Amino acid sequence: MSHHVAVRRGSGQLALDPLRVAGHVLLTPFFGGAERTAAEAEPPAGAPFTPEMSDALWRLSLPAGATRDHPAANPFGPDSPCLEPVAFPPVLVVSAGCDILHERALRYAARLEGMGKPVELAVLEGQEHAFFSRQPWGEGASELIRVVKSFVHNGDCAECN
Repeated sequence: MSHHVAVRRGSGQLALDPLRVAGHVLLTPFFGGAERTAAEAEPPAGAPFTPEMSDALWRLSLPAGATRDHPAANPFGPDSPCLEPVAFPPVLVVSAGCDILHERALRYAARLEGMGKPVELAVLEGQEHAFFSRQPWGEGASELIRVVKSFVHNGDCAECN
């Protein structure tokens, strides 16, 4: 949702005045695509978030007959808006190293960076999709809080990588 708010706001489709959006934080973002990534094609055994779960959630979320390349799922899909002219505020993308969606988060951050958008990437190795909701007092959640605090207070997360 944060991505879509940033796109609508940055393209002038969403007026939030006098609210100023200083940045966006995407925590283990849930992106999709018709073509499977390696981890989606062969998920690690015991992964708490599976391709089948992802497919079911997209079927519930997307219009009838839409594929995972729908703009709501795939920000760089064939029908997604061009992001080159969109003015993005700083974006922090937090990816979990053991998430089946990890490669999608990496690709997203790389594509934004390639367009010159202000994006920071923090990878929390050894963590799984939405780890912070299942283990809110765990080591990974504590690291996540540190990463987000650094991004918010310093305006970037360069030290988080």
